[in-house]
Amino acid sequence: MPATLVVGAQWGDEGKGKVIDVLTAEADVVVRYQGGSNAGHTVVVGAETYVLHLIPSGMLYPGKMNVIGNGVVVDPARLVEEIDTFKARGIDVESRLLLSDLAHVTLPYHKRLDEAREAKRGSDKIGTTHQGIGPTYSDKYGRVGIKVGDLADEADFTEKVRRNLEEKNAFFREYYHAPEMSMEEVLGPYRAYWPRLKGLVRNTIPYLRDELKAGKRILLEGAQGTLLDVDFGTYPYVSASHPTAGGSSAGSGIPPRAIVRVVGVVKAYTTRVGAGPLPTELPAEEQERLRMVGREYGATTGRARRCGWFDAVVVRRAVDVNGLTEVAVTKLDILDHLDEVPVCVAYRYRGQELTEFPTRTEVVAECEPVYRMLPGWKSPTSGIRRWADLPANAKGYIETLQSLMGVTVSIVSIGPRRDEIIRV
Repeated sequence: MPATLVVGAQWGDEGKGKVIDVLTAEADVVVRYQGGSNAGHTVVVGAETYVLHLIPSGMLYPGKMNVIGNGVVVDPARLVEEIDTFKARGIDVESRLLLSDLAHVTLPYHKRLDEAREAKRGSDKIGTTHQGIGPTYSDKYGRVGIKVGDLADEADFTEKVRRNLEEKNAFFREYYHAPEMSMEEVLGPYRAYWPRLKGLVRNTIPYLRDELKAGKRILLEGAQGTLLDVDFGTYPYVSASHPTAGGSSAGSGIPPRAIVRVVGVVKAYTTRVGAGPLPTELPAEEQERLRMVGREYGATTGRARRCGWFDAVVVRRAVDVNGLTEVAVTKLDILDHLDEVPVCVAYRYRGQELTEFPTRTEVVAECEPVYRMLPGWKSPTSGIRRWADLPANAKGYIETLQSLMGVTVSIVSIGPRRDEIIRV
C-alpha cells in the first residue's frame, strides 16, 4: 500500500496538525520523521484542544499506531511529560506508540548550548525555541550523538555523556562564559526515563516495512515547513533538519518509491516565527489585526507570529522541492472580514521582477512583493461544509491560488475543529 506524506509549504505553523488529523482517518500508521519538541501541532476535537510536540498526531484517533522515526531528535523529559499529559486526559499512549532506537537524544547540555548560542549572537539571533534541536542535530552529524538505543546500556551511556560533556563544558567556560554542567545534572534525571520508555523502543524500520507489505496505510508527518529546510530554506534562519519530502525517507526508513501522495499545507495567508526575511510581512498595525483574528501565537513558545499575505513565490518553491500532488489550504475563515485580499504573485528586486524564489537569503530580504488584488467575500465561512456553498469570491480566491501554485487544492479548512473542513 503506498504511503501519504504531509509537508508544510511555507515557514511552518501552516496547520499541519489539523490536516494530519483529518487524513489519519484514512491511515493505519502515522509516522513522525524529523524535528523535535520544537514542533507544536494543534488539533481541536470537540471542545478539547491538544498540542502535540513529539507524539504523532495519529494518537488522537483510537486504534491508530504511531511511530517516532529515526530522524526525530527526542528529549526524553519532554516525551515522558507529553505521555503523562495524554494519559491524564484518558488517552492510551503506550500501546499505540513506538520509538525508533535510532532516534537521537536531546540532553540538558543541548538546551543549554542552544540558549548560550542565541545569547552570543545578540541581534543576529536565529530565533530558536531553545529546545536544543540544533545542537542535537550538530552532534548527530558530528558523529558524537547519543541514540535512544544507547540508553539501554547505562555504562555506555554514561561514558558517552562524559566524553561529550567534557567538550561542551569547554565551550561553556571558554567561549560562552556560561556555567559548566555536572555529570549528575545530565545523568540524574535521564537515568529515570529509560524504564519509562524502554517498552516503546523498537527497530522501527522492519516494522514499517512489514506494515507496508501487509497493505497498511502509512501517513508521514513532518514538523516545520519547506522554507525552514536547512538546504532549501532561508538559511541561516532555518531549522536544523529536512522537513521536506526528501527528509521523510531518511527520517523514517520508508523508501521514496512507497510515497505516492504528497500533500502540501498552506495557510490562506503567510506567517513566520523568529528571524529571517518575510517578503509579504505587513506593517505593524495591520499585522497585529491579522494576528489577533487568526490567533497567531506559537503553540510551543507562545511567541507572536509575524504575519503577511499569501506568497505564491514561496509556495511554488515548495511545489518544486516536494513534488506536491495536492494542497490543503487552512484558515480561509480568517480572511472573511476583508474587502479585498492581496496575493503576492512575484517579487521586485532592484528593478527586476522575479517569479522564482531566490536562493540567497540576502536577496530575499531585499525583495518587495508584487500583489494581485482579489475581491473579498465579506461573509462567514466557518459553518460551511460543501465547496458549492462557499461564497463565489472565496471560491475564486482558492481557484486563483490553485492557478498560481500549479497544484490542485483538495482540502479547505474553515476553522480549528476537526469537522470544520471542506473537501474540494
